[in-house]
Amino acid sequence: MPRFSTPDGTKLTYHVFGDGSPVVCLPGGPMQASVYLGDLGGLSAHRKLVMLDLRGTGQSQTPADPSSYRCDRLVDDVEALREQLGLDRMDLLAHSGGTNLAALYAARHPERVSRLALITPSVLAVGLTVPGELRRETAWLRRDEPWFPDAFAALEAVTEGRATEDDWRAITPFRYGRWDERARAHHAAEDGQRNDEAAAAYGAEGAFDPAGTRSALALLGAPVLLLAGEADLNSPPAATAELAGLFPNARVVVQPGAGHFPWLDDSERFVATTAGFLG
Repeated sequence: MPRFSTPDGTKLTYHVFGDGSPVVCLPGGPMQASVYLGDLGGLSAHRKLVMLDLRGTGQSQTPADPSSYRCDRLVDDVEALREQLGLDRMDLLAHSGGTNLAALYAARHPERVSRLALITPSVLAVGLTVPGELRRETAWLRRDEPWFPDAFAALEAVTEGRATEDDWRAITPFRYGRWDERARAHHAAEDGQRNDEAAAAYGAEGAFDPAGTRSALALLGAPVLLLAGEADLNSPPAATAELAGLFPNARVVVQPGAGHFPWLDDSERFVATTAGFLG
């Protein structure tokens, strides 16, 4: 696998799928190995996907300084990857928690971003919140599923701040548009993919400057796609639309029936939307 060195000497790995003009892809988690992205439902048939294993995840090296897991410090790693690829400007795609890193990168290096695709995005970096009531309203779309009663009771515990570990496990089906064998296998494979120490440091004090990031993103000239899953509790469409309002040139697409991993729920629709945007 190709590797490169970051400014602090940590060696990072990236994985390449497909041919053509590259799209740099940042995984979520936060701090989860990029393997869970697969080839984004076949997007690699349209573009070359460059999947970065963030420091301390996947096949990338663990840094000497654990504080370098902080999201704002990871911006330098993304910039080092751009330089490694020899790109003057790059198309950047990020999923979930990785969209915080993409937002900070775009705010600091707007001239290096040609297109920005944010897939079921987090709103943490810009200081937005997702109310518990909105999550419950979104969850109600799944009320006809056989697992819904137990999962919804657990969700109420989560949104009220009284969740147990069992409650967190019980809401797992809400992450997928279909809680079928494929979804179960995808979820089971996540064991061991996330670096918990890194995840804890990712949003540590000082990682985010919401006001500064908002101001910078308001000046971003690149077109932005924000793709929401209709049934995604993590990034409900209403919260995604609020995030889109911070960009001057943004478009929101809501994928029907999709959860937090829309390329798994309807790969054909996901690829058509994303490839169409990336060109």
